[in-house]
Amino acid sequence: MLSSLAAVALAFLLDAAFSEPPARAHPVAYYGRVVTALDRQWRAPRLVGGSIALTLPLVAAALAALTVFGAARVHSLLPALLAGLWLFATTSRRMLVDLAGDVVTGVDAGDESARTTIRGLVGRDTTELSESELRSAAVESAAENLADGLVAPLLAFALAAPLSLAVGVAAAVWVKAVNTHDSVLGYPSKPHGTASARLDDLVMWLPARVSAGLIAAAALDPGALTRALEWAREPPSPNSGWPMATLAAALDVELAKPGVYALNPAAALPTTDDAERGVRLVDRACIVAFVLAGVGAWF
Repeated sequence: MLSSLAAVALAFLLDAAFSEPPARAHPVAYYGRVVTALDRQWRAPRLVGGSIALTLPLVAAALAALTVFGAARVHSLLPALLAGLWLFATTSRRMLVDLAGDVVTGVDAGDESARTTIRGLVGRDTTELSESELRSAAVESAAENLADGLVAPLLAFALAAPLSLAVGVAAAVWVKAVNTHDSVLGYPSKPHGTASARLDDLVMWLPARVSAGLIAAAALDPGALTRALEWAREPPSPNSGWPMATLAAALDVELAKPGVYALNPAAALPTTDDAERGVRLVDRACIVAFVLAGVGAWF
């Protein structure tokens, strides 16, 4: 549908121009606060956690769909505009590549603030990481966030939008909500987050592998996918290893989280040039994802 293509195009243009919606008006930020408020000790943690993981994303998706559905009664062009705004809110390209690029530039300049900046990408302790390990963390996190921060909602929209624009928006918002639950609650220390983590693992199965394919395509190196098979299952996550290992293969560098995993361990950790190329490849993969989402939603 032309309206679906217009929504994807608008989301891309808004991302390029503004990077992110203002924090005070960002629906994902508001949703994250709701989930954070539920991060507490519960008498029946798994039951409550499962109920939260299943119901809240559906509520968010339904509310988003209603805004698009209701807009059609106001003006015929308004649904596509609102759909584009919802996609803009649930995806992130420019912020991801800018942040990863800032870390790589900061490390190269010897700027210690890069250790703080990188916390926008990773949750690990960065105080003892070497410069090469900081570059590795920035590059591998850019690849991982390509999947959950961009490809997952775009793929959901592209698959569901042929049913209707409102259903496409609902699918994108639902996926983003599921991912937000995992980001806030999905840790082994939080039994009320177990359901959120498991649901996210299921939802991200396809986007992670699609993201790996996009990275290989961006690198013009389809063989990177085959080489990545050797290390894709090294990380504890069943999904994050796929885009990270593919990027490691495409760059022919080691990407590693000390004490947890090493992808392409026979190679050296990334130099500044390697890391900059890695960020560019992720950016190209993002652009390809937008193009394919627009085509898929159209047809």
